[in-house]
Amino acid sequence: MTALIWFRNDLRSLDNPALTAACKNHEHVRALYFLCPQQLDEHGIAPIRRHFLRRAVDDLSAQLGKLGIPIDIVDATHFKHVPNQLKNYCQKHGIEAVYANQEWLVDEIQRDSLCTAQLDIPIHLLDDSLLSPLHIAKGDGQPYKVFTPYSRCCREVLAAQFPRVLRRPAAKSSSDTTTTEQCPKFGEEKDSSAWPADEEGVLQQLRQFCAERAADYQKHRDYPAIDGTSRLSAALALGLVSPRQCLARLQQECGEEIWDAKSDAGTWFNELLWREFYRHVAYHFPRVVKGQAFQSYTDAIPWPNDQALFDAWREGRTGYPIVDAAMRQLSATGWMHNRLRMITASFLCKDLHIDWRWGERHFLETLIDADFASNNGGWQWAASTGTDAAPYFRIFNPTTQGQRFDADGEFIVHYVPELKGLQGKQLHQPPAISDYPLPIVDHNERRKITLALFKEIRD
Repeated sequence: MTALIWFRNDLRSLDNPALTAACKNHEHVRALYFLCPQQLDEHGIAPIRRHFLRRAVDDLSAQLGKLGIPIDIVDATHFKHVPNQLKNYCQKHGIEAVYANQEWLVDEIQRDSLCTAQLDIPIHLLDDSLLSPLHIAKGDGQPYKVFTPYSRCCREVLAAQFPRVLRRPAAKSSSDTTTTEQCPKFGEEKDSSAWPADEEGVLQQLRQFCAERAADYQKHRDYPAIDGTSRLSAALALGLVSPRQCLARLQQECGEEIWDAKSDAGTWFNELLWREFYRHVAYHFPRVVKGQAFQSYTDAIPWPNDQALFDAWREGRTGYPIVDAAMRQLSATGWMHNRLRMITASFLCKDLHIDWRWGERHFLETLIDADFASNNGGWQWAASTGTDAAPYFRIFNPTTQGQRFDADGEFIVHYVPELKGLQGKQLHQPPAISDYPLPIVDHNERRKITLALFKEIRD
């Protein structure tokens, strides 16, 4: 009996529920990964993420080879072609059952539904979340709309059932000769070699963070010049490591402290729960995946959308040093510190008055770790249009944010070398110098306009 494990954004051999179930229940197992470059194009997936994805698939092929599981990489072009391609593949290889890990966004749910209808063999969809959106709900059965009670419920459930990390399956080799197939390109790519894309490298990254930095996470996480975060977001987005593995390692290093939301380790655990929460929201309120605001009334905001201002923001030449340094970090590395994501998003929406969807798309097109649900949730939070959103009158002052989180300018000067030599107030509010722009807008004036924009649609 031959089963098929269909890999998606779960590119690992350890702690993979679908792979474990396939190997447990069937004598022979094959693996399959579909390339859908047109789908990536439609969603604006960044060149650096495409390169990272290809490297991850290559490492998965190698890991499966050690287990005696052959993997085929099939170019399906687009999700709409997957059901027919999957049916043909299963018929060709005598597949008797398909195993995959459940995905929770609209396009993925539709794709899986069509596959189930097309095949005359069972498709088993396994839960690969910390907690499935189907299993976490308020007392009245309704989905959560606010993070804090959601996270409280998750902690109670997880504390009662953890640990539950699955080990690498003991697989029997396929009847076919095992091959390790190299993944072809996904279109335009940008080098991602600064990020480990192999399973062991990512696990080592996790171990190092939990052992060396998790205990000071709350103290250091907001300062971009300090290496205080895990930098595991890219690996989590592709499933090179699971949130369960993260939680298990965190518990091993920090003990029961992880269940205290106010502790350092508990604060990082909260970040894992934010990822789960945004998937929960995307599943239960699919309008957010379709370009609509969670707070529907905010879709009426008349964003001016000045292209020149957007270009200045995107290129890091706004005249606000912390914003420009952050945007240049994004362009140079394909990644941005989380505090800076909040600052730059607030600046785009509430200082430049540009639709949050423009920023959401730009981050998708540049970030190595662009997880669609988390990216959408973060942008809607900053724009005050989403669930658990910052109140519309909470508007980050980019100057004071820079003074607070990069007081001596170590981060700023690294990415905006034009400001080297300036100190104190001049660093964060530079005087007119030849190679650095003056502020493109006046923050105090733009703040008043923002309040008026929201007041207009609320009245």
